[in-house]
Amino acid sequence: MHVIFKVIRQEPGAAPKVQDYHLEAEPSNTILECINRIKWEQDGTLAFRKNCRNTICGSCTMRINGRSALACKENIGSELARLEQAVPFGEKVDGNTSVAIPVITLAPLGNMPVIKDLVVDMKGFWDNLKAVDPYVSTAARQVPEREFLQTPEERSRLNQTGNCIMCGACYSECNAREVNPTFVGPHALAKAYRMVADSRDQTTESRFEKYNHGTAGVWGCTRCYHCNSVCPMEVAPMEQISKIKSEILERKNAQSSRSIRHRKVLIELVKKGGWINEQDFGLKVVGNSFRDLQGVVSLVPLGVRMIAKRKFPLSFEPSAGAATVRSLIESVKSLDKSQQVTMTSETPEPTGG
Repeated sequence: MHVIFKVIRQEPGAAPKVQDYHLEAEPSNTILECINRIKWEQDGTLAFRKNCRNTICGSCTMRINGRSALACKENIGSELARLEQAVPFGEKVDGNTSVAIPVITLAPLGNMPVIKDLVVDMKGFWDNLKAVDPYVSTAARQVPEREFLQTPEERSRLNQTGNCIMCGACYSECNAREVNPTFVGPHALAKAYRMVADSRDQTTESRFEKYNHGTAGVWGCTRCYHCNSVCPMEVAPMEQISKIKSEILERKNAQSSRSIRHRKVLIELVKKGGWINEQDFGLKVVGNSFRDLQGVVSLVPLGVRMIAKRKFPLSFEPSAGAATVRSLIESVKSLDKSQQVTMTSETPEPTGG
């Protein structure tokens, strides 16, 4: 089949441009196989990264039709099926004949500076990973007289996050990273959970303090789910971030920070009324129940605008299902606690590892 590859190309210090490459390919051909052929047969100046060709190293990640993915994993057939665009639009062939030709657009990863074409500078990516201390604590790394011992249950907690190949797909699609340059990124926080879940690590509490630091840590995540949707290894970074948040919330009270107060007040109000009373929410979170006078004053302009537009209700009516919602929240909390107790009391005998 005839395929047009539209590649976003860029030289250092120059504006990006789109270059078209026409290629005869099979539906089973991977995107990486196709751009290899373009480089070997048509344009040796095209720059991109590659290595293993087997979804192991993560080197060939790029944006394929607008989403970050491994070029060695995606093939022509699956990509066109995903977009439902086997016949996207007409292209001129030989200058005069208009035929429908599949089009695949390739672009460099987002949230990283472009070095050349599809190659990006990943220094920030690696620096942010380093910032979460992605290794077990020094004491735990001391070589013991015998091997480290972990139960099957303890080891299983590391399986999902251990599958991360550091491809950069989640970092590329992270909306929070795009608007907040201090946010370390989903890849780093997924690895951070890998550390706090490791039974060999002895710095768990200090890690939670570090990951709780403003919007640079877990509270910078906007829960957009993009990282989960593009991860080729099903690491689900956002889920790992949520797990760290839950651990921090168990350890902190509402006075610790606005981020923590935001979560605790939200649950409190939903339990109380079935949905969020936004007036109470603002006063309790931003104004800290009138403890933060500066916060209360900051809400005044918003309150005035709400009153002017008649969007400031004088009373709040709980939802009809408030009792059901409250029961569900309590049931989930009870289930979480019972599972923790079960894991602690029914730990199997250690095995070598």
